Amino acid sequence: MGRTVRVKSFELAARDINDVDVKLLHALSIAVGWPHRPKDWDFLRRAGQGIVAVDGIGRVFGSAMWFPHGREFATVGLVITSPRTQAQGTGRWLMKQVFERCGERNLSLNSTDAAYHLYLSLGFRKEAVVYQWQGEVVSPLPPVPVLDGELTSLAAENVEEIAALDERAFGTSRQRLLALLSEGASICVLRRGGEIAGYSMKREFGRGHVIGPIVASNDRDAIHLTAVHLKDLVGRFARVDTREQTGPFADFLQQSRLGMNDTVTTMSKGRRFLNRKEGEPWVYGLAGHALS
Repeated sequence: MGRTVRVKSFELAARDINDVDVKLLHALSIAVGWPHRPKDWDFLRRAGQGIVAVDGIGRVFGSAMWFPHGREFATVGLVITSPRTQAQGTGRWLMKQVFERCGERNLSLNSTDAAYHLYLSLGFRKEAVVYQWQGEVVSPLPPVPVLDGELTSLAAENVEEIAALDERAFGTSRQRLLALLSEGASICVLRRGGEIAGYSMKREFGRGHVIGPIVASNDRDAIHLTAVHLKDLVGRFARVDTREQTGPFADFLQQSRLGMNDTVTTMSKGRRFLNRKEGEPWVYGLAGHALS
């Protein structure tokens, strides 16, 4: 696939995402209504790899990132085309660049409605819907079930303690990403019988805070691992992204008076990404659309 593409009367070239000013990336996400701050872009550039589509004078017209986890799997995100180049083939060209650089890795992404048919045409298949709950946290929170275990905080330097549980839930090891996410995050773990049975993180992102990842083996545990952070965010903006459409956890988010703001579609190319098993750890709350 060529490293350049012609759009109307000008040519775009692929450049490493680390070689452009973060202010240009921020302007790109603002143009499509995404909440990423410059510091969010900086974090994502540390966590993954990416390219931008630039013209001859350095203006940025598109982006795409991928986040490898070993040699067999990567998530894809931040696939953005500026309003000026949408419907001009730039998104397809960016994804072809991603394929070239990811090699034979299995891929997963969370697609907006606008990009869904593009990803279908590129060989991705639908797996699930992600529901984006967000808003100002109000008090009091809804009642929670009886806690089975003990909730304690976990220091960032001990994040390796949740790596094995996270791998069971996510499907592959993402220990490096967890270490990056833990920087400046509040981490809560649920211990039961001397073992870690679940965990959750709260960190700054976009308009306020995102609660995620949230990993638990049942709705009851997931509720507690979410509520512990919501209690600290009363009066502030919070966001939870989940694939739970129904059930106690989804009901808890709704009763917390967060608004269901948007949906995206989890898709995969290659092996199936989501493999939920009864009684096994599950990702109740995403780290982010790009990170899943």
